[in-house]
Amino acid sequence: MTVSIGSRVIGGGRPTYVIAEIGLNHNGDVEIAKRLIDVAANAGANAVKFQKRTPEIATPEHMRDVPRETPWGTMSYLDYRRRVEFGRDEYIEVGDYATMRGLDWFASPWDVPSVEFLEELNVVAHKVASASLTDIELLEALRATGKPIILSTGMSTPEQIDRAMQTLDTDRVILMHATSTYPMEPEEANLRVITTLRDRYPGVPIGYSGHERGLQISLAAVALGAVAVERHITLDRTMWGSDHAASLEPGGLEHLVRDIRIIETAMGDGVKRVFPGEQAPMAKLRRVGV
Repeated sequence: MTVSIGSRVIGGGRPTYVIAEIGLNHNGDVEIAKRLIDVAANAGANAVKFQKRTPEIATPEHMRDVPRETPWGTMSYLDYRRRVEFGRDEYIEVGDYATMRGLDWFASPWDVPSVEFLEELNVVAHKVASASLTDIELLEALRATGKPIILSTGMSTPEQIDRAMQTLDTDRVILMHATSTYPMEPEEANLRVITTLRDRYPGVPIGYSGHERGLQISLAAVALGAVAVERHITLDRTMWGSDHAASLEPGGLEHLVRDIRIIETAMGDGVKRVFPGEQAPMAKLRRVGV
């Protein structure tokens, strides 16, 4: 089965859909967001993804008044969330810029008003963050949009994933294997879950959302059949913010896309044959012809 997002078809042997997650790594700055969009476009990614919250709803009660040290001084966690959140004008600006650079753009809504907000901007798809997989009200709102949905499965049990899939009840889902550790160590990658999910949900395209350092695990996911790969991106891993350390810098994203495309070419079609490049070595080295 395939799922279409914008003009691109995902699954069914098509090229891996590479999502560069900007998330909140723009730190509330539109110009930084545009620079990150440039990074994604220049690397050959297919999409950029943001996060959209209504801070008063999405911020847990016990976290709201916790002091947070920020580049703008000490403030409550709730005020920090307000400070880095883009509004309508900012999203129109960065969304138009992403479209101009040839990228799909969408976001992870963390609450129902954020779904409505993104729908007004006519995003091409929605992403469900791993933390939101158990939010049935949110999933029902996303189902009602009729848009393609990318569902991450970090911090979730098989039963919780089953319930989320039943709630979404659509054939326009891409299911993403993920482990929600930031940054993730290799022993927690558990890449064989890609095969497990493919077996558990026949016909559903399975991708990979990674939070590891480096490229090897994401590339292995592609070799195992992941139809989409999502990685956080940053201008500099030493920037202030919670996700930068588990993000790829511009050169890393370029190498990731390059190597994914090489792996896709190298996977071939599974039919054993003698390639033209083998003819000369065969003539030189093989003593018995049959």
